[in-house]
Amino acid sequence: MRTATIERKTRETEIAVSLDLDGTGEGDIDTGIGFLDHMLESFSRHSMIDLKVRATGDLHVDFHHTTEDTGIVIGQAVKKALDDFSGITRFGSALIPMDETLTRVAIDVSNRPYLIWKVAFPTPKLGEMDTELFKEWFQAFAQNAGVCLHVETLYGTNSHHIVESAFKGLARALRQAVSPDERLDGQPASTKGTLSGD
Repeated sequence: MRTATIERKTRETEIAVSLDLDGTGEGDIDTGIGFLDHMLESFSRHSMIDLKVRATGDLHVDFHHTTEDTGIVIGQAVKKALDDFSGITRFGSALIPMDETLTRVAIDVSNRPYLIWKVAFPTPKLGEMDTELFKEWFQAFAQNAGVCLHVETLYGTNSHHIVESAFKGLARALRQAVSPDERLDGQPASTKGTLSGD
């Protein structure tokens, strides 16, 4: 079973995440930030990862800590569920259209974290949420999941469509990358014989 549960508590946030990489896309999300909940529900559905998130944080300050720390804990849970990354397809990509927006996402689940973020928003906020916080979420996820992640919006004018296509792109690319490859027979997809990140 490729499952994991992670809990993280700091002076700023308290977050609990449970997930199943081989689920049916059931999302049960409560972060206290409506738009982030919407994005994580979409991520769960399109990755087919069962994802439960409970987060409380210092939202009276702003949404930064809760957004970033949620990315940290979900990333940690994905990494824990993957164990040593053996037997997975490893690479994945997606091209996601949403009306006038087109976003490309590519991922290498290799325990070598990196983020390339070529995403620009025409508005500084979506509702009460600063659009700059989405990069913080993706950065936190990539670093803690141990994935090399490239996200690029090729074009788009609607901030909602831009960020939603990024989350859906991550979901579809990750779904492909973490799928078992039977031809590997449980071995890592690497000439090194390991995906230790070294």
